[in-house]
Amino acid sequence: MTTEHSLALVDSPRDRSVGGRADFSAAAEAAAEAAAACALRRTIIRQQSGLLARHERALAAAGMGLWSCRLHDGALDWSGGVHDLFGVARGAALHRPRILDLYEPASRRLLDTIRHRAIARSGAFVLDAEIHAGGRQRWIRIRASVETTDGRPTRLFGTKQDITEEIARLAELSRRAERDPLTGLANRRGFEALFEAGTAGSGPDPLGALLLIDLDRFKPVNDVHGHAAGDLCLRRSAARLAAVCRDAALVARIGGDEFAVLLRAPVAPSALVACGRRIVAALSRPIPYRGQGLLIGASVGIAVGISTGCGGRAQLFGRADAALYAAKDAGGNTVRVALGGRSGAGGAEAAVALGPG
Repeated sequence: MTTEHSLALVDSPRDRSVGGRADFSAAAEAAAEAAAACALRRTIIRQQSGLLARHERALAAAGMGLWSCRLHDGALDWSGGVHDLFGVARGAALHRPRILDLYEPASRRLLDTIRHRAIARSGAFVLDAEIHAGGRQRWIRIRASVETTDGRPTRLFGTKQDITEEIARLAELSRRAERDPLTGLANRRGFEALFEAGTAGSGPDPLGALLLIDLDRFKPVNDVHGHAAGDLCLRRSAARLAAVCRDAALVARIGGDEFAVLLRAPVAPSALVACGRRIVAALSRPIPYRGQGLLIGASVGIAVGISTGCGGRAQLFGRADAALYAAKDAGGNTVRVALGGRSGAGGAEAAVALGPG
């Protein structure tokens, strides 16, 4: 009979040997997979490191770099491109207070303001700032975002880029936009900008008087001798006017043959008349042209006292314009000064009475 004991299954030595080989094979396979995964990770890390290095080189070539700032202690982390921007040796220790000293004061104040605002709002910002680094002035564009942990701001990070050439190009475009290409003086736009700032009290210097100058006998010279002669007269007249008014806040060509001069305060009426007469004398000298002297002249109208606001600005210009027409009506080559009063006919009368030629 078959007993329960005889029916029990017993592993044979062969069975145990096969199972052991299976376990060993599985372990070896797992080890191989782990080694392959590790090798893959190393390959990925090398590729990422190479990619990051190439990206950093590309950023540095574009005058740009990566940066971050830990908020709780101000610790800085820069890529090589940012080190180059600030003139700090790569690998050198970074101390935020020393770095902030490289910012121009107005840029530093603005940076502090918008930085605090971005951190408070967990937001981002872009700022163009001026720094003094490596013995030269430089403009940089800062792009920053706030990183948060559990809703708390922990880090600022972003890019910094050299935009010095961009700022220089914009400044040159602005300069050209406010410059008369024929005479090199400020144009009407440049005049209006300073006139508005001066009468609003936001200019660099308080303004004391406005002079308007119109060339006499310019049209006949232009008609008889041609535009080349007319252009020469404008250029020479502009150069002579600038020389006489070298201390003025601005000398501008505001029309075809009309010029304007803004004088800083304080000014005395007697000194204004003397200045006007020097202008008339300088612009009345013959201008050599093809073996002959071209004779033009100048009428000068002056308004004293810079009024504030748009209405005051218009009144001041109106009084100077009325004084100019009074000088033209008096035969030209003369000066008239409007010390006060309204624009229009009343202003012209004041100019005749108060400003003898």
